[in-house]
Amino acid sequence: MRRIFSGIQPTGNLTLGNYLGAIRNWVALQGEKSYECIFCVVDQHAITIPQDPAELKQATREVAASLIAAGIDPTDSILFNQSQVDEHMKLAWVLGCVARVGWLNRMTQFKDKAGKDRDNATTGLWWYPVLMAADILAYKGTHVPVGDDQKQHLELARDIAQAYNSMFGVEFFPLPEPQILGAATRVMSLRDGTKKMSKSDASDMSRINMTDDADTIANKIKKAKTDPEPLPSEAAGLAERAEARNLVTIYAALADRTVDEVLAEYGGQGFGKFKPALSELAVEVLGPIGAELQKLMADPAFIDSVLAKGGDRARALAKPIVEEVYDTVGFLRP
Repeated sequence: MRRIFSGIQPTGNLTLGNYLGAIRNWVALQGEKSYECIFCVVDQHAITIPQDPAELKQATREVAASLIAAGIDPTDSILFNQSQVDEHMKLAWVLGCVARVGWLNRMTQFKDKAGKDRDNATTGLWWYPVLMAADILAYKGTHVPVGDDQKQHLELARDIAQAYNSMFGVEFFPLPEPQILGAATRVMSLRDGTKKMSKSDASDMSRINMTDDADTIANKIKKAKTDPEPLPSEAAGLAERAEARNLVTIYAALADRTVDEVLAEYGGQGFGKFKPALSELAVEVLGPIGAELQKLMADPAFIDSVLAKGGDRARALAKPIVEEVYDTVGFLRP
């Protein structure tokens, strides 16, 4: 059985980028019975930067509710929050003793997030990829849906798995394979088409949140940055037009069409006609998800019960795997 593991941080509202780049693909994978799907709200990763404790709990519930509203079925897939399952941290320490400092120092995401003041960055931010490897390997995950920004971390997880197997002379951990799916795996900011749409961007106008209502979605698309030229008739005409390419790509992904198919319909037209069409489509797709999300958030006890049941199921899978690792390493378990 092929086992998929993927996680998402509970920091800020989930965006259209999260939906098109990850969540929608998770829902599709869930329907393929050749996979066992494990989806995790990675609240332990979230505290690599300071979080308000009450807000973190609320955000964890909101992300879980967003996943359910978007189509993740917690009775089919396993859905839980990371901190419930101690095996993640237990395995992370062992894997941290396998990983090399040089490997972690090469992680570009740490360099980007730490910036110039690296000495004041937390060790958790630096060590984050080891915990990510443990998240995957605690379940012997074979496939991981990832965006471009996480490919390097997955490569590190493969290196760690291979190093562990070699160190102890076993063929225990599989080398997880990346899955990069969907037409809009990298949705860009509505204010700057060269930057990824991010829930941490200071400007709320840069993104469409899954919690936005119809009027808000329409207003953000109306004010999205564009250029004065009409849309081209072929995709090649978008090469040097980052904002135009982003909006057309979003439309194509929401409509489940190719960029060329969209341009065949809208090529030669200006954004005065294209933006209203995009707004209508975005509301049509995201509206029902947002409504279901609000309904779920009105019942936090239900969300908590879903996460608790998912945690029990996840723990049942991870516990024997980590116990075997502890035996292999030589830890005495009387």
